This record gives sequence, C-alpha cells and structure tokens, in this order.
Amino acid sequence: MTVLAWIAALSLAIWIYLLSSQGGFWRARERDDLDDDTLPVPATWPAVAVIIPARNEAESIGQVVESLCRQDYAGRLRIVVVDDQSSDGTADLARDAAARAAAEGFTRRVDVLGGQPLPGGWTGKMWAVRQGVAFASDPATNDDGVPPDYLLHTDADIAHSPDNVRRLVTRATGDDRVLVSLMARLRCTAWFERTLIPAFVLFFQMLYPFAWVNDPNRRMAAAAGGCMLIHRASLEAGGGIEAIRDEIIDDCAMGRLLKKQGSIWLGLTQRAVSVRPYDNLGEIRKMVSRTAYAQLKYSPVLLGGTLVSLLLTFIVPPVMTIFATGIAQWLGLFAWLAMTLAYLPMLRFYRQPSSFGPMLPLVAALYTVFTFDSALQHWRGRGGMWKGRAQARGQQSSDA
Repeated sequence: MTVLAWIAALSLAIWIYLLSSQGGFWRARERDDLDDDTLPVPATWPAVAVIIPARNEAESIGQVVESLCRQDYAGRLRIVVVDDQSSDGTADLARDAAARAAAEGFTRRVDVLGGQPLPGGWTGKMWAVRQGVAFASDPATNDDGVPPDYLLHTDADIAHSPDNVRRLVTRATGDDRVLVSLMARLRCTAWFERTLIPAFVLFFQMLYPFAWVNDPNRRMAAAAGGCMLIHRASLEAGGGIEAIRDEIIDDCAMGRLLKKQGSIWLGLTQRAVSVRPYDNLGEIRKMVSRTAYAQLKYSPVLLGGTLVSLLLTFIVPPVMTIFATGIAQWLGLFAWLAMTLAYLPMLRFYRQPSSFGPMLPLVAALYTVFTFDSALQHWRGRGGMWKGRAQARGQQSSDA
C-alpha cells in the first residue's frame, strides 16, 4: 500500500477502536432518565445544601435560584449563593428571586454571602465554593444545628427541573454513590450552538467514557461541574475543597478526589439545563480555550501529540475521501462513515438533524484551533481567563 493508504488505514483503525473499545462513549446510554425509577427512595430524605458560586451572573442567577426554590424535595433543602465580588447586582437579583418564589409558596432558606477577596493559590470558583461549603457546613448556620448530609454544587447558569434534587439524592442513596454528577444540557438554539455544542459533549465523553467513570473497578474519574451532588463527609475525608483549590478543571479533580472515597456516577440529563448563551463562535472558543491546555497539563509535548491525533482522527478521513484515489480513498470514506455513526446518538440527544453528522470533521478542525489558542493564551500569561481573572496554574489572579 502507499503511504497515503497506510495513513488512511490508521485513521480507520482508530475509529474501529473508538467504536468498539472506548467504553461505548458514543452511544450516550449513561443518562439519568433511563433507570432512575428503579432505584429505592430513602426512608428519610437527607439534608441538602446547594452551593452556587456567582460572579457577575445578573443574566441568569434569578432563574437559577427560582428553579432551586421550586424543588419538590421533601427533605431539608437550603441554598447558599456566594457573590464573588460581582459588580452587576448579582446578589440583589438572587435575593429578589428567592422572594418571588416565596411569594408563590415556594419557601426555602436562601443565604446570599458577600465573597471575600480572592487569595493567592486559589481559582476564583474554588474560593467561592470553599466559602459556601464552610458556611453551609457550620452547625451554627443550620436551623437544627446539624450540617447537611449532601452538598449540591451547581453553577450560576444552570436551571434545574423541579424533581432534580430528589432524583439526584435517590441515585446517591439508592445506588450508594458519594458523587452524582450530571452533564447539564447546554443551550443549543443559535447556529453555532447547534453545530458545535453536541460535539463538545461528545469529545468530553471520548476523553472520559461515562461507563468507565461509573465503574467502581476502573480508575477513570470525572464529573461535570454544573451539577454535582456530593456526600459531605466523603468530601471532608478527601481533604475538602482545599485539596483542589488551584484546579482549573475542578469538576474532574473533584471526581478523582471522591472516587478515592467511594463510587461515583456521571450521566447526561435533561433535568439540569444551562441558560448561558453561546451565540457566536468567539464565545464557544473562549469556553474551550479556558481549560484545554490545562487538560494537557500545560505540556507542549502533549499539545503537539494532541494536535497530530486530532488531525489523524478527524481530518484525514474527509481529506482522503475527497482528494485521494484507490484504497486510500475507500479507507478514508469508511473512517468518515464510522465517525458520522459515532456522532449520531449525541445529535439525537440534542435534537439536531442527522445531516450534521458528516460535519464533525469541520467541527473538530475548529476545536483543534481552539486547543492551540488555549496554549497561546497560557504562553501570553492569560491562561484560563474567566470573568476578568487568569485561572491557569501559576498565573492565578489575586484580589489581595
């Protein structure tokens, strides 16, 4: 065979492996709506404290707080919003949302804390979360003097269906999990969202096959930071938030921390939904670039290997199909078809047309550029920029 044919064959071999051996990531079968009705409910519903770190989240915080106040959870449920030095009225909007929910009969205790200045050595989110966890875990701040059994860490742009907390707790107690995390359904309305967001979730599952994450016998660990129900005692046994204080990919760090304490579960959901818009390509680029180089441990060698792997896996098949001849063309076509097949379940989950399937190479090319941009931002001293703060390790901002 020619050199081109060997390259095409390698690309096809990669896709055969991915479809057959990578934990079935592409099937999108790890979902919270497939087996939750089979789990036993607890005899007594444990106490839950929701922790919401929020920095300049005026557009979404009200909707998020209201959705949590409206939970049908029968146990003790309180909400702690940590206003992380916001300048857009986030704190007042959170209080207003709690008042609106209470006026409609959905009364929950909602505390809005003024976050302390960010010290060195912490990412902004972890510092805010740490303050919220400390406040919620203090017996003096709990009406019955008892700290909560579970902590629900959620982002300030994630709205929850009324049954979400109940379903999360049912899975945690009924399936004996120290962490139950949901990959919140990202907004998929604008053109760039529809074409790029489903692939983002697919790539995450490719890196962290959910079936392997959920298997107690495998070391693979991950979580999705938008919605994580955490067993408080297990978090404390693992060293608390301090143990991951400088992690920019804090959700996966949390997954690793807690899997050492017990089994964890990660799945797709329609019950937790991101209301943050990604209306243009630049917004999606910033979302990816913020953490991509951190995922590669800030290593130029891993960056180079990743870029080559992305090209070989996603770009070679269509290039061979269109420009090569003979066996190289056929091998490229089969690899492209395998890639399209792998994309279809995620497109269905996000209710997007199957005709988007063959576009995955183009989407992957954009993500390849975003990955390199992540490294470029790090080299410029702006790694992990979020809400005006550099978050990358060694470049973290401080308010002190």
